[in-house]
Amino acid sequence: MIPGHASPTEAPATAKRLVYCARGLTKVYRTGEVEVRALAGVDLDLHEGQLVVLLGASGSGKSTLLNILGGLDIPSSGSLHYHDTELTHSDEAFLTRFRRDSVGFVFQFYNLIPSLTARENVSLITDISVNPIAPEEALALVGLQDRMDHFPSQLSGGEQQRVAIARAIAKQPEVLLCDEPTGALDVRTGVQVLSAIQRVNQELGTLTLLITHNAVLAKMADRVIHVSDGQITHIETNAHRLPVSELSW
Repeated sequence: MIPGHASPTEAPATAKRLVYCARGLTKVYRTGEVEVRALAGVDLDLHEGQLVVLLGASGSGKSTLLNILGGLDIPSSGSLHYHDTELTHSDEAFLTRFRRDSVGFVFQFYNLIPSLTARENVSLITDISVNPIAPEEALALVGLQDRMDHFPSQLSGGEQQRVAIARAIAKQPEVLLCDEPTGALDVRTGVQVLSAIQRVNQELGTLTLLITHNAVLAKMADRVIHVSDGQITHIETNAHRLPVSELSW
């Protein structure tokens, strides 16, 4: 083991309840005779309340891993447990309920409905959720309490992304998965979005995974998982994580 680094399965000293346990995850995509190995044997434990950064270059397997954790894809081999349930053996009906009730997704593109206000976009999720918070509360949590009745066209890119975050967390998911959420934003706007994600993690205790290729973001996390060529090369644990506003851009 590299000095100062945790092994892929080693939990930090302050770890809480285990949420995910992955062992030997592989993912192979085939197109005709062409075979691409996106994951090549991933072992990983993730605990409640953590903010985890998945760091690696494009094509390293980060998004594939995130999609498997979120039930959007299934591995070619290996096992993935969410608490006591093995997701790799679950049928599509269960995975649909899992995604609906337990996981919030934030992607690079906001996917808001243009004809609905910010409040109405969030209400789409709260209306079908088991234990939601009010849309107004979710929007206030990401700093948009004064923009609730604005349409997406009246919001900046950063504000639209924060609406997307509010929509993702309004159902109070145990897990929030963010795939390059600031990829289409400038630095100043990206800071606002990342601050919103960090605040959600702190105030709701949501296990949060954030994909990035930007090493600057490592210091905002509890743990930093380095991914390369479909494998976890090492994991760092930060004794203290920095507020986004204090990162050196």
